[in-house]
Amino acid sequence: MGRGAELAGLARFSWEEVQKHRSRTDQWLVIDRKVYDVTQWATRHPGGFRLIQHYAGEDATEAFSAFHRDVTFVQKFLKPLLIGELSPEEPSQDRNKNAEVVSDFRSLVSQVQSEGLFEARFWFFALCLIHILVLEGGAWLLPLLWGTGWGPTLLSVLLLTIVQGQTSWLQHDLGHLSVFKKSRWNHVGQRFVIGHLKGASAQWWNHRHFQHHAKPNIFSKDPDVNMVKVLVVGKVQPVEYGIKKIKFLPYNHQHKYFFLVGPPLIIPVVFHLQALYITLRRRNWEDLVWALTYYARYLTCFVPLYGLWGSIALITFVRFLESHWFVWVTQMNHLPMDIDHEKHRDWLSMQLQGTCNLEQSTFNDWFTGHLNFQIEHHLFPTMPRHNYHKVAPRVKALCEKHGIQYQTKTLSTAVMDVFWSLKNSGELWLDAYLHK
Repeated sequence: MGRGAELAGLARFSWEEVQKHRSRTDQWLVIDRKVYDVTQWATRHPGGFRLIQHYAGEDATEAFSAFHRDVTFVQKFLKPLLIGELSPEEPSQDRNKNAEVVSDFRSLVSQVQSEGLFEARFWFFALCLIHILVLEGGAWLLPLLWGTGWGPTLLSVLLLTIVQGQTSWLQHDLGHLSVFKKSRWNHVGQRFVIGHLKGASAQWWNHRHFQHHAKPNIFSKDPDVNMVKVLVVGKVQPVEYGIKKIKFLPYNHQHKYFFLVGPPLIIPVVFHLQALYITLRRRNWEDLVWALTYYARYLTCFVPLYGLWGSIALITFVRFLESHWFVWVTQMNHLPMDIDHEKHRDWLSMQLQGTCNLEQSTFNDWFTGHLNFQIEHHLFPTMPRHNYHKVAPRVKALCEKHGIQYQTKTLSTAVMDVFWSLKNSGELWLDAYLHK
């Protein structure tokens, strides 16, 4: 019906009718009680078709507001997709979501928007970039000025590892549209940072990472927890796989072999090879060119110092170290939390069941790129990270009001919880595998 329906009087739908349209070839969404048929638009969605599919047949109001910084701009894309609205007798929330929780969270969003907490401080991110470029320059100058002995080389490795880690956090900011007001500048900046400074694909990262934010720790929807050929996670999946006698690996030992396959390999093997494969398969030549500029620059700088194979060995070792850093920072906020099938929770409850915080400190802020405030980052993904600490007390108070657990851990506790959660999941699998 589209725009004509809007002028002639919108069709009315029940939640039961909306929920029938949730297949890959038939997808409806509800946003602010308006019903949209996004079936054809999904393949053109900048965030990827899977992101929309994860909300097919559901109320996507909170997710829509969270992901789109300029909601008014996006409305022009929604208008042609409008087919109706919810019937007046239908509640605004689907599947028995707590209306009071939804209302209170929306009020909080309005408050922090009015206080300007979604506005970035340009110099904060400029200094992040400057410190990355200075360290990378130092990594090249050290062996150039003092030779390629063990001392300068190890210092160069350390600096390059810090560069890659901090670059991950900066491209993460740009990917979430939390740096510039205009989306296009975030997109250009992200391609420069993740492409030219890291050698990876922005589109691949966005499509994968936005799914994680849309449905964190939910099987079949969050790609970060779909690891069954290597790990079973949470309390539900291990039992299911044990009962079905599924055994790709001896999962009861996963807390041991995790240290051999997780931290060292996720960046150099899984992410970079997967990103290259998907970039070529989708013929995303723009991202491929950006990534190639990284390798051209890197080889130009380091081949004269270490030779071709020495330069390849150097960057491989750096990726190996960076991978440890990345895995621990990202997994200690999520892996020990609830991991389950879709429960159709409201935005606040869903994000809190899959995330936790680390204690704030200058080191934790720098080391994690402010992802020690993982809860606030998931609730407000377009908020600049330097404002997370300002909104955190209010989020905690809102959680206390509604009896929602808000966890804050020390760095050491969070790291150990990854180990214990994998061990507990492995034991659940073994028990179900042997006895059920």
